[in-house]
Amino acid sequence: MKIEIVKVGYLETNCYILSFNNHVLVIDPGADYDRIVKQIGNRIIDGIIITHKHFDHIGALKEFSSIPIYDSDNINDFKNPYFKFIVLKTPGHTKDSITIYFEKEKVMFVGDFIFKDSIGRTDLGGNDLDMQASINLIKKYPKDVIIYPGHGPKTSLGYEIENNYYFRGEL
Repeated sequence: MKIEIVKVGYLETNCYILSFNNHVLVIDPGADYDRIVKQIGNRIIDGIIITHKHFDHIGALKEFSSIPIYDSDNINDFKNPYFKFIVLKTPGHTKDSITIYFEKEKVMFVGDFIFKDSIGRTDLGGNDLDMQASINLIKKYPKDVIIYPGHGPKTSLGYEIENNYYFRGEL
């Protein structure tokens, strides 16, 4: 699986384009529809995944109206031979936050749940208790998993466990 990043919108949201052969899965198309489809080119879009419903992650959805869109409400309906993942409910930043875990590839797409050296705010539709529970859940996964956040650079779970203040205890 190839992972491409298109930074979109004024908040520079990471829109991820995952490809396998000629098939594409888009995660968090927050804005800049034209830039996203230019990057996709002639490949077949099998679906759009939204990690949470904040404006900077869903801004280009209306232009993708003919493509199946998956979020916390219907993500378990996603069936595809090219993209196999596990959905983790990771509320805290928002109540509807999900993490998409590609176990074979050892990558997670976490939206605004985790950032390098930080976590997402909990005052925008989430709460500290849910965030702490989600952090405790994620710490159980292999340390070499690469984390792709909604903003900023990628990181690894091991790095965050060792260096991220919020992974050390109670919020």
